[in-house]
Amino acid sequence: MARYSGRTTISYAGARQRAVVAEVSFVSRKQPLTSIGQPVPELPVTDVERAQQHYRDALGFEIGWLDPGEIGAVSRGNVAIFFRKTTPPFEAAVHWVFAEDIDATYNELKSLGANIVEPLEKKPWGLRQFTVEDIDGNRFYFHHD
Repeated sequence: MARYSGRTTISYAGARQRAVVAEVSFVSRKQPLTSIGQPVPELPVTDVERAQQHYRDALGFEIGWLDPGEIGAVSRGNVAIFFRKTTPPFEAAVHWVFAEDIDATYNELKSLGANIVEPLEKKPWGLRQFTVEDIDGNRFYFHHD
């Protein structure tokens, strides 16, 4: 696909000819985009209250609201996470989290007792990162480039 003046063109190049297959306009430049907030992840957990306590104690979050036994939330600064009670086995979630000061974030979470399953190191793809896993197997890749 190629992008020309706000439109995406899909083309096929044959041996001796070039044919334009489709032309699609994804976003009209005449209309302003509305503002949307950042997504809030909903993580599968076996016990919502236990997950909230773990995120408070090991990751520095504050416990938010709770619908007993079913769904609840925690927050830290402008980050919110929802938890939903899920019956195992379930596929754990994976999230990439940018950390402005990766060393300070690593040291803080380590001192809180976070389950750091991969230590802070520079990866072959150029990011300095470390991995935290929660009590239900959900993973957070904290990184800085």
